[in-house]
Amino acid sequence: MITNIIKRIDQIAINEPERIAYDYLGKTNTYGELKQRSDDWAHKIDSLKLEENAPIMIWGGQTFEMIACFLGCVKAGHAYIPIASYSNAERLTMIQEVSQSPLVIAIDELPNVDLGNLAVLKPDEVENGKFSIDEDKFVKDEENYYIIFTSGTTGKPKGVQISHKNLLSFVNWELADYNLPENPSFLAQAPYSFDLSVMSLYPALVSAGKLVILPHDVTENLGQLFTTLPKMKFNVWVSTPSFAQMCFLDPTFNGNHHDDLTHFLFCGEELTHKCAETLRKKFPNSKIFNTYGPTEATVAVTQVEINDEILSKYDRLPIGKVKEDTEITIDESKGEKPGQGELIISGPSVSKGYLHNPEKTAAAFFNNDKKASYRTGDAGFFDGDMLFYRGRIDFQIKFNGYRIELEEINFYLSKNNLVRYGVVAPKYDKEHKVKQLIAQIELNEGVQDKYSEAEITKLIREDLAKNIMPYMIPQRFVYRDDMPISQNGKVDIKAVIKEVNA
Repeated sequence: MITNIIKRIDQIAINEPERIAYDYLGKTNTYGELKQRSDDWAHKIDSLKLEENAPIMIWGGQTFEMIACFLGCVKAGHAYIPIASYSNAERLTMIQEVSQSPLVIAIDELPNVDLGNLAVLKPDEVENGKFSIDEDKFVKDEENYYIIFTSGTTGKPKGVQISHKNLLSFVNWELADYNLPENPSFLAQAPYSFDLSVMSLYPALVSAGKLVILPHDVTENLGQLFTTLPKMKFNVWVSTPSFAQMCFLDPTFNGNHHDDLTHFLFCGEELTHKCAETLRKKFPNSKIFNTYGPTEATVAVTQVEINDEILSKYDRLPIGKVKEDTEITIDESKGEKPGQGELIISGPSVSKGYLHNPEKTAAAFFNNDKKASYRTGDAGFFDGDMLFYRGRIDFQIKFNGYRIELEEINFYLSKNNLVRYGVVAPKYDKEHKVKQLIAQIELNEGVQDKYSEAEITKLIREDLAKNIMPYMIPQRFVYRDDMPISQNGKVDIKAVIKEVNA
């Protein structure tokens, strides 16, 4: 059982400094280098005399310098906020506004944006040396370890605070319950701003394992992906089901070519029966785990191995049994049938709430018999001790593994001066998975006289791209003469979603 994440990683570095910790497309770094560089970062951050426990934003990709910086922050007593450097500039400024972070560390070059009085620190300003680091300053217990910013409903993202205690609960469970190989090599494909990355990052580092990096720009280019992936060696695959399905297009994606691959760990969206069945055929000797959990409960809180028995028994796969230190109850008042309702998670991996957002925190988090509890907004039910997921009870969806608040897209869509009413509806496939985002739009008067539909779509897409992430921009734009309006004078979003999926 791990009792301290930071000290455990440092101890491995002291015991086995030459052990490989990080493999970025063949460029490797050792545990000794990780300790050395994270100590450098900790010393530099500590010298800045920031406000105690103030969170630090880190802008970058999936390089070794990023994780060394993460560890440097927590060694200096500060939570880190990872921001992917493919994000737009507005996301950086919005996160700074919400987090009130006094510092951004620019591992990659920052976008051209006015940062006001925000301090900026770059890697070349951090000297290499043998510094003595005060372990008493390490992030511990209920102190924030990292903060992941998710989509928000009013244009502002929400910062989910994950403490050292939360992270310990998750990491110890993954190490205990998945029968992982000794010193496992993990595929690290998810960007660090996506909490799925934590499923690889810390279980690998506390078990003297290795992180094998598949960078974002490679995954975005199928040609690069299918020449890179076959050369990579790892034991544990961590991704969304969507990413694995994309890899089915690669003829070498099978057990013969990846004979070291013992485990698939899926999270972030629903694992379909078809996807799991295909994996079983391609990788008959590998274990496949379906997991479930929101960012607010630290990555995942349930798991089940998808074997032939599960596949033959269920058309829509279960999301698993609840981890031992956690309880999930069903609020049937939010359900459409007996036994089904909103999933409520209680336990030590549940976040303390959203950073500097007491209203949203009060709406979603509460204490249940002194246990931190979270209203997920997810619908589900139990069959014995096996949990099943049945979609969202509000307007939050999962698309390609990303959690998206439809209302955030709608917020920016409605601000466009071409649009009178605009709603984004998810289009589901027969396996209840979102396959497309469709914008349903009623234009302002006279707009269609001035522009063609192609020009209108281009203008709206360009405007959205200034404010939201690329994966949130709708794939289709449909223009209509009128929208269904509810009794309170607003667009009836549920009616639009029903129409799109009729």
